[in-house]
Amino acid sequence: MASVRELKKDINFLASELITEAYVKQLVKDDVDNDKIAEVMVKAIDFRNELVARANHPDAKDNPQKVKAYYRNLRKDMMDKFLAIANDTNAL
Repeated sequence: MASVRELKKDINFLASELITEAYVKQLVKDDVDNDKIAEVMVKAIDFRNELVARANHPDAKDNPQKVKAYYRNLRKDMMDKFLAIANDTNAL
């Protein structure tokens, strides 16, 4: 992994993409429930806040192998949550 800074940029980018996708769906489709769109947007914001907090406070700072594994797991969780929220948006 390049750096924590790059990871946080990726997290922010993915969260903004989720919010943009939900907002565009709200504007384009007439039959979408606004409450469900708002729920998806809140999930995206919570997704961003949780992952940035986790990126800022890694476990076992003294052991480089554990830190590397921690960030690898964080990136995997990031992609899993992104796909889950994107699927929720597409299901609307």
